[in-house]
Amino acid sequence: MSTLSGFHGGWLLAGAACALSMLLIPRALAEDAGNLYDTLVDIRLGERYFERQCGRCHGFDATGNDEAGGPDLTGRLTRGSTDVAIFNTIRDGIPGTAMLPVPENVPDPQVWQLVAYLDSLRYDPGSVVLAGNAESGGELFWSGSDCADCHMVSGRGARFGPDLSRIGENRSPDDLLADMINPQEDVAPRWWRLRVTGPDGVTREGYRMSEDSFSLRIMDDDENLWSLHKDGLQSYERIEESTMPSYAQSLSESELDDLVAYLFSLRREEI
Repeated sequence: MSTLSGFHGGWLLAGAACALSMLLIPRALAEDAGNLYDTLVDIRLGERYFERQCGRCHGFDATGNDEAGGPDLTGRLTRGSTDVAIFNTIRDGIPGTAMLPVPENVPDPQVWQLVAYLDSLRYDPGSVVLAGNAESGGELFWSGSDCADCHMVSGRGARFGPDLSRIGENRSPDDLLADMINPQEDVAPRWWRLRVTGPDGVTREGYRMSEDSFSLRIMDDDENLWSLHKDGLQSYERIEESTMPSYAQSLSESELDDLVAYLFSLRREEI
């Protein structure tokens, strides 16, 4: 056997041994040492698995899916934020919920790669330096703008837009600024509006609270809920635009910075 063929044979055997060790490494060892699969390659492989198997419920960018009910995974996780807790949630699922365990034939290293990908989506908010002042932004939110006419924070405000009580956990400062400047960019189906005329001939318009093949439910501007069967409708129109205006012209750059700082500060308190 030539030296070259011997080299290739040895390389193949070493690669096979490495792959086998990935499959056989005890879970406890990985827990004790932290995530052993957190290289850029591991993160990329975890992202591929997420897009194939998890994106349908959690959104392909992991920011959640209102229709499927999968939560946003880019912020602080409710079920535990340590790597081990995330691993166990993925491996074992959450009984009584739509969160099923991964198939038994998925090896632990692949689950750890998925954990590494989810870790890559988060960062330490304390390391972020913002130009605005959160206190000034709070004053603007509650009394210097119409934000509180649509949004709720900690039970205060209105419900015509997303609850912002913990928005700082799953939106970056850049995302928050983009939301205020261009709110039409990506409107979640939860915030579409429906304009329908019922069998009584009355036209009603409101937020699309729920909808399936046979019925729908809307909330009008007085927060009244209306449930209607589709087969009795005289007309139906879906409005997929946001009701939120752009603040690019109505607020100054410093005011926008202050609002971003306030919204980014809204998160669950550390225990």
